[in-house]
Amino acid sequence: MKSDFSWKDPKAGCLAAADKEDVMTPCIFCEQLVIFNKRKSPMYGLFRYAMKYPAGRTTEMNAKLLELERKAGYKFQDIKRLERAMRHSSYTNEKHLPKYECNERLEFLGDAVLELVSSEFLFEEYPKEPEGKLTKTRASMVCEPALAFCAREIDLGSYLSLGRGEDATGGRERESITSDALEALIGAIYLDGGFTNAKEFIRNHILNDVEDKKLFYDSKTILQEMVQAQFEEKLSYELLKEEGPDHNKSFLVQVSIGKTCYGIGEGRTKKAAEQKAAYAAIMELKKRK
Repeated sequence: MKSDFSWKDPKAGCLAAADKEDVMTPCIFCEQLVIFNKRKSPMYGLFRYAMKYPAGRTTEMNAKLLELERKAGYKFQDIKRLERAMRHSSYTNEKHLPKYECNERLEFLGDAVLELVSSEFLFEEYPKEPEGKLTKTRASMVCEPALAFCAREIDLGSYLSLGRGEDATGGRERESITSDALEALIGAIYLDGGFTNAKEFIRNHILNDVEDKKLFYDSKTILQEMVQAQFEEKLSYELLKEEGPDHNKSFLVQVSIGKTCYGIGEGRTKKAAEQKAAYAAIMELKKRK
């Protein structure tokens, strides 16, 4: 009885004859070549993994990219696109790779896809809103802090390939880096699976819970409007604490109406801390209604 798959004999240097249904690929465990039957072998799923990841890639890298695929909800046909989307320019500089090997070109493409999908979404969801308000809403939804917020939800920073210096100075949490990586991921999905798959990713991970996210993105503006309508006292932000080295600072901000504190927020920039404090204040005001 013919086996579903057979191992290469390194001494003999030959392979068992393969029929049309057989595929030859490196084993993920020992990296020797293996033949398996696509229709019969129960190990097809395992070897599909091996086919996606060429020999020489580290097991840790393989596992992390598979994990990111699961979080993104999309399986790449060419995993190198995902790998490039996670490759920051600091990594390519450190490894003396060509500039185009970093994720900036994919970021450029993803930014365009994101703008189109978000524009279509707002056009459909808010049929009576004027162009000016739609433009303002779109800008708040796809700005750097907003995309960084979405990136944190899938812990995108942990999957990045960074230079050692960038990694050591908090690059995995830097909003400019994670927001760019999210756009690069969109670009990679678009190239690999087309517009429909990219649109699905954007809808599931960026345009989901729009009302709650919009509340967070525009928290300072919304809080200011609420205070003007409901209070005579003035709204103020106070920096409570600033700590850490220049490249990795942390800010703690308190927002008050008159002399009463309504929210506290912490962030890597003063602006981010104020935004979080404003959001906490909005939640507190809603509770008190």
